[in-house]
Amino acid sequence: MFIAYRARRAVVAAACMLWFAQLPAPDAAAQGQVEPFYKGRQISLVVGSSAGGGYDTYARMLARHLGGAIPGNPSIVVQNMTGAGSNRAAGYIYSVAPKDGTAIGAIFPGAILQPLLGEVQAPHDPSKLIYLGSANSDVYVCFVRADVPVKTFKDVLTQELIVGASNEGGTTRDLPALLNNLLDAKFRIVTGYAGSREIGLALERGEVHGVCGIGWTGIEALQPHWFSTGMIKVLVQLSANGHTDLNQRGVPRAVEFARNDDERLVMELVFSQGIFGRPYVMPPGVPLDRVAALRKAFVQVLGGDSLRAEAAKMRLDVEPIAGEDLQILIAGLYATPARLVERARQALAARPQR
Repeated sequence: MFIAYRARRAVVAAACMLWFAQLPAPDAAAQGQVEPFYKGRQISLVVGSSAGGGYDTYARMLARHLGGAIPGNPSIVVQNMTGAGSNRAAGYIYSVAPKDGTAIGAIFPGAILQPLLGEVQAPHDPSKLIYLGSANSDVYVCFVRADVPVKTFKDVLTQELIVGASNEGGTTRDLPALLNNLLDAKFRIVTGYAGSREIGLALERGEVHGVCGIGWTGIEALQPHWFSTGMIKVLVQLSANGHTDLNQRGVPRAVEFARNDDERLVMELVFSQGIFGRPYVMPPGVPLDRVAALRKAFVQVLGGDSLRAEAAKMRLDVEPIAGEDLQILIAGLYATPARLVERARQALAARPQR
């Protein structure tokens, strides 16, 4: 499936080349206009989650370094725009934000998949967004408070577990819904939380028993007391291959519970969003010379010693994907066979809570 996207790169590259062919080619004069354009300007980095969560933490770290790597050294200002599993922020970047290279969106990967797989029409078309890159890959997990009756993922197949979530398009809502519909899991999904920070507070207060669809990288750094006190237990990995650390701990992968090939392939399709765990996007129509400059700065900063030193202190994983590669990757997703897309769409659909 899509997990082995590099093996399919030659195929999906053709689709990406067609996308690029529709854009006007930059000339030498335009290339030299990047620095004067950005000098003294401000770039808005719109984060589709609330302040204090994982996406916000990564975005603010990037913002502290990115401006210095862009010709003209613009300032980067972070703004939070919550709502609809970051689809609100994605819609803003797609149709409202200026198309001149002064707006970047940090959105959930679910906002890229939701228009393909969701039932509700999204306010944006991910196949037309320009991809700056992704800060890291991730493995999504389900975890619970250690004091609840559910102790293993097998238990969730027979016992109800209350989990906190954002909304449709967010992994905390979509991934437990997928497991309910495909495997007949018993997650009771409580939606409406603004982001992972609010869900974590609800978990600590006992409002919910667990969370399903949070990225594993960064959890131990953002919530160290959960681990020092043994407050939480990881139930299952929502990934085809899993995370090395969790595999060594014996945490199972949800794909191991698939009862047939279709269930496994659908899970791999939906879980593939973990490959581009923290995507950054720009509106369609940004001049190509500015796109190239921002993509170069993105890779330079995320691969640089300064940001990586800061990330290491914060115990944040950095594994960037270049914008060009991410553009190809998304093109491959949107070329998925219609039969599997429809099966995944049905598996992500909301159904009455038991």
